[in-house]
Amino acid sequence: MTEVTRPPLTADERTQLIGWLDLQRSFVRMKCRDLSPADEHRKVLPTSPLMTVAGLVAHLRWNEYSWFQLNVAGVPDTGQTPWTDDGHVDAEMFVDDVPLAQLLDEYDEECARSNAAIADLSLDALEQGPPSMRAGGGAASLRYVLCHMIEETARHVGHLDIIREILDGHTSYTE
Repeated sequence: MTEVTRPPLTADERTQLIGWLDLQRSFVRMKCRDLSPADEHRKVLPTSPLMTVAGLVAHLRWNEYSWFQLNVAGVPDTGQTPWTDDGHVDAEMFVDDVPLAQLLDEYDEECARSNAAIADLSLDALEQGPPSMRAGGGAASLRYVLCHMIEETARHVGHLDIIREILDGHTSYTE
């Protein structure tokens, strides 16, 4: 059984929020551990062909970038994102030719950049990105973004859990 580290029971709000997000982030790599190369990009849901292990990891990586770099920090998009005005809404999930190990490394690096981007910000700090990049058109607080990213990451960890069980029977925290 894999040991998981949860945030302290009595920590301050910031420590709790980042701790819960980091915990969910750690589950992403855990759910991908020892997955066969044949299953990294296997499509198991006929109505959702982009919902693969690799596709979900890529989606989570770009969500980290979008929310923390573009929205919170207000870093200008220099065209490195997979999205274009006339492109597919889920363009970040088109990764059939990208190895899962690379996607996981990129995800870990993005999570580290996310934490660095918010290290000195108050939970009340508002998004700095242009209005088109902001949640619902208005500026959200860092507190809101952290809560959203906990929800977003946990939801997709659940997807990874289900897909992994379909692929090879691997469940929960067992090795």
